[in-house]
Amino acid sequence: MVNMRPFNSFEQRNLRFLVNHNVKFTQVEITATGLSKSILDSTAPMRAYFVENNIHNYEKQLQGTENKVYKDAVILTDSSQFSTKASFYRPNTKKGDPRMWIYGLGSYTRGNDIHVLFWFDKKLHSINITRIDIEKCYNSKIITPLQDVVKTIYDKGNSVSEELLAKFRSVKDRWFMSEVAADTGIGRTIESFLGIKMNSDKTPDYKGIELKSHRDKRSSTKNVLFTQTPDWKSSTLKSGREIVDKYGYFAENGRKTYQNTVQCTPPNSQNLFLNVNYLKSLLELQAMSKTVEDVAVWHLIQLHDRLLTKHHETFWIEVENMMDDGKEYFRYKQIEHTKNPNVGQFDSLIEQNIITIDMLLQRPSGNGDTYSFKIKKKGMPLLFPESVVYIM
Repeated sequence: MVNMRPFNSFEQRNLRFLVNHNVKFTQVEITATGLSKSILDSTAPMRAYFVENNIHNYEKQLQGTENKVYKDAVILTDSSQFSTKASFYRPNTKKGDPRMWIYGLGSYTRGNDIHVLFWFDKKLHSINITRIDIEKCYNSKIITPLQDVVKTIYDKGNSVSEELLAKFRSVKDRWFMSEVAADTGIGRTIESFLGIKMNSDKTPDYKGIELKSHRDKRSSTKNVLFTQTPDWKSSTLKSGREIVDKYGYFAENGRKTYQNTVQCTPPNSQNLFLNVNYLKSLLELQAMSKTVEDVAVWHLIQLHDRLLTKHHETFWIEVENMMDDGKEYFRYKQIEHTKNPNVGQFDSLIEQNIITIDMLLQRPSGNGDTYSFKIKKKGMPLLFPESVVYIM
């Protein structure tokens, strides 16, 4: 379960500054209890960040202190840095709940302070955003480790997008043959062109930049943001299979399935709908019956973190295509370059049915279930205010 107090205005300003300077991070609240025991619970957003940045995967770690994993770490202050170690482990108690600690952190924080954690130069860096004015440090005439790290990340991020755009412009008039005859064929071909290996993880595609492609004649009015499974531990139903059992229908092949879109209002044909529960910080999947039935939940903070990680910077690639002798060919038409999604708009866009979820669930195995968060194209400027369109 994700628990974190709301950010205050000072912390929000620090977060916006980091986002606008290409720093991809996760965040953690240092509770008084955790501080006294030198223990941090690795929340779902933290674990996702660690996996996506190849830092640590708790699912592959055995329980017990003898299986602790150590990484180099740096605590950045407004004027200096402290080099140390971070430990990742799963205790023998409480089902091995994922935990971590940064040694020496107690000297740089107070109870209920919030720190950002980010991976840079093969080290886990920490900044106390409750106490440190990051923008002031960045603009100071006195060069500090914090200033140097953030400026390096910012400059590197800009150079990568320029490099990627140059690759597409170098072949702007070239027709490519789609590698596979499927909806994913164009994406697969683009990955091959850029030398990206096929993988199923959730990390951005090209040096931290996410790639999303679509055909200009595509009838869909939505773009895929990301996929995210509900938090089954916090949900009433505990799997996609249970959702299919209770709310699914029989397909033509005689197998029970569930394939439909859910939004806030109105309920869909199976009476499922979404509800943004601000009090509990949850996105709830519910069913309208004689009474409202709880089905499954997502933690809003995890969805926000997913959005920031996945679309910190994105190339939305539009292509024109044609068929010749049964084969598909395409060339690049335009690229929309977005950065720094406005997370504050995410929840309200769900309430306005601009962001919806496509649920594709099929029994009996449950494998391949997807919960795809999509945004209507008219909502793109609301979620991605920093947008530039390049005509090829």
